[in-house]
Amino acid sequence: MRKTALVLLFVVLYALVTFFGLGPVLLADGSATERVWTLAVVIAIYAVLTALLLLLLRRRKGR
Repeated sequence: MRKTALVLLFVVLYALVTFFGLGPVLLADGSATERVWTLAVVIAIYAVLTALLLLLLRRRKGR
């Protein structure tokens, strides 16, 4: 049950990052440099979320 709740929480977090992160990258009227920096930040947030999810799942698996 807790694993399901954890995964659902991360699905919501990924959806929020996708909506609020990739939206500005694809639809913003800023310069190309601004879009690239925003994309780099969004990718970094995805990496942190993925690392955190894997860490939490491995920690739960050890119990």
